[in-house]
Order: sequence, then structure tokens, then C-alpha cells
Amino acid sequence: MTPPPAASPLRPGDLINPVIAGLISVIVNYGGTFILVFQAAKVAGLSPELTASWVWSVSIGVGVTGLFLSWHYREPIITAWSTPAAAFLVTALAHTPYAEAIGAYMISAAAFVVLGLSGCFEKLVRRIPPGIAAGLLAGILLQFGIGAFKGATVDPTLVGVLIVAYVVLKRFTARYAIVGILALGLVFLLAQGRIDLSGLELTLAAPVFTMPAFSLNALLSVALPLFLITLTGQYMPGMLVLRNDGYKTSANPIVTVTGLGSLFMAPFGSHAFNIAAITAAICTGKEAHDDPGKRWIAGIAAGLFYILVGAFGVTLAAVFMAFPATFITTLAGLALLGTIGGSLAGAVADPKSREAALITFLASAANISLLGIGGAFWGLVIGLVAHVVLNARLPARPASRRNTVVTTDR
Repeated sequence: MTPPPAASPLRPGDLINPVIAGLISVIVNYGGTFILVFQAAKVAGLSPELTASWVWSVSIGVGVTGLFLSWHYREPIITAWSTPAAAFLVTALAHTPYAEAIGAYMISAAAFVVLGLSGCFEKLVRRIPPGIAAGLLAGILLQFGIGAFKGATVDPTLVGVLIVAYVVLKRFTARYAIVGILALGLVFLLAQGRIDLSGLELTLAAPVFTMPAFSLNALLSVALPLFLITLTGQYMPGMLVLRNDGYKTSANPIVTVTGLGSLFMAPFGSHAFNIAAITAAICTGKEAHDDPGKRWIAGIAAGLFYILVGAFGVTLAAVFMAFPATFITTLAGLALLGTIGGSLAGAVADPKSREAALITFLASAANISLLGIGGAFWGLVIGLVAHVVLNARLPARPASRRNTVVTTDR
């Protein structure tokens, strides 16, 4: 993979696709996984004010860090909250006082700052073979590609309209295919009355500061799992998404900046945010822009949309969460088709690593969950083990000793 070329000057037409890609990534995040935050808040018994503060802090934090990183490095560095961590907190917060959970968030965030400053994570990422990285990404995204068509069982009309529109637009105006299906899908849902905005009242969110408390129990039961889950389930695949599309920004500043952002926002309720993986792939591939050097605009757009949603807290986030699940999954799957295809092609490109890359792909797609760690980590581990076994040099066999017959004259 080669680094993205230097971008040519921006024109008005260059903004449409990356801005829409950024918007879709935000819609998919809120519409697909944000319900976990509300579930965790309910389990913890948080008041509406504290829940709104959690939404505010994680949305603003994600928006500001993603916007800054994308602007500074001119690459589509999309940040997001840690989805596997939110799923973990649905059960963890039932047994942990909220103030101690806040303290655990801060310890986990501080650990990421230390990791980013140490430079160790970047060294690890660089050692992963490109074929393995491509296989991992294809495996992670496979379920989203399947989801684009699986929803036809539940909502055949909506899914059928989106798929047909995507194929037609790809044939006649490929550059605006994703823009077209987003617009068409929203019009279709509004015409059917399936999106009701009549009762929407935008109210600015008010952050609530919670004084952190620290305990050994919260350190072991919340901070440590939160760190490991976010590292293996978000940072690792997120960095490989960037590498797969040719972007070379070091992991060190990304981990450091998101860690600092998480540390600052933790007292207001934010559990953790990091580089995105799945939603990042929407912005790093060709669907965002034909020119890789202009896809950073998608990162800016996503950051601004996150800040906008965060400013209004629960009220605006609820709009995206009200979208039908089939619309979210189909939209995400179609937006990721190009990335899935490119990742599969990259996985099988090198004959030497093809077998291990396919093993990585299948293991990642299986979404194995062991010891509280998700499928991306185990898919990578299995793939790397296969790569070493299949490609490591075996020790040279010692030359067999020749049997010599010694004759003597008698």
C-alpha cells in the first residue's frame, strides 16, 4: 500500500461525497449502537440529567478529537465511542457505584495516554502483514455487507428500493450512489410516515460534573477490562482500517489525543472514545471520494455532526435512533461494499499470505467471543498464528552423516 497522494485544490463538488460519508458514519453510529449507552445508564440508575451529560460528553469528545486529527493530519481519522466497552458497561455498572465508574474511566483513559506516548502500539501495528490486516477488515465488515440484504426478510420494500437504487446509480453515476440512496431512503421513510419529527424539541444539553472516586474493585472490574476491550476491539481494527486504505499516520498521536480527550470528558460521563473501525471504513474508502487525499473532509464533517448532536444531547440523538433498523443496516452495508471488496482483494493478493489471510477473514467473520474479548482480536490472533506457522522458516536439517566403509589391507 502506498500513502495517499497530495490532494489537489478543493472544489465545491469535492465536498458532497465526503460530507455525506461523514453523515452516514454518524447515523450508523447513533442508529446502530448508541442504544447501549442508554441501556448502561438505565442499569446504573442515572438520572435524565446524568444520562444527557453522558451523551453530551461522549459526542462532543468524539467530534472534537476526530475533527482535530483529521484536520491536522489531512487524513480521514474518524473517532467514535467504544461500542464493546458500552456493551460491557451494561452489566458492569449494575455492581459499581457511578462515582467509582467515573474514576475507572479516568484510569483507563490515562493508560491510553501512556500507551500513546510510549510508542509501543505503533510498533505492534507495523508488524502486522498487509494481507492479514485486509483479511481482518473484510471479516469484521462481512456482517454489515450481509445485513444490507438480510433486512429484506423484514422490510422487503424499503430494502429492495435501496438496493435497486444503488445498482442503478452505480451504473450511471457511481460517484453519487451513496448520496442518492441516503436521500431516496429518507424521502421514502418520510412519505410512509415512519420518521416523525413533529414532536422534536431541541434542547441544549447541560454537562454535569461528577467527582470521581477510586477503588481497587473498580480498577480491576471496570478500568482494566475497559482498557483491554477498547484496545483490542476498537484501536487495533481502527488502525488497520487506516492502513488498509493507504493512510500512514502513526497510531501514537491518535491514541494519545483520544486518551486525553477521554480523560478530560470522563467526569462528565464519557466512558471511552477511540479511533473508529466500522464507521471509519465508510469514510476511508473510494465511496467517500475518488481522490484519497480529499477524504479527510469526511473526518471534518463527521466531527462537526457529532458536535452538533452532542450540543443537543439526548433530543437530537433520539432522531437517529428512531430510524428503522433495516434502513441503518442496509445503508451501512451498501456504503461498505467497496471497502469489503477491496479488502478481500487485498487479502488474496499475495500468494504467500493468502491462506493465512483467508483464515483471518473467516475467524474474524465468525466473531468469536472469549474471556470478554470480541471477535476482531481473536480473528487477528488466529490469523497471525496461521501466518507464522505457514511462513516461518524451518530450521535447516543437519546434513546426514555418510556411512563410510574403512577397509584395511591384511
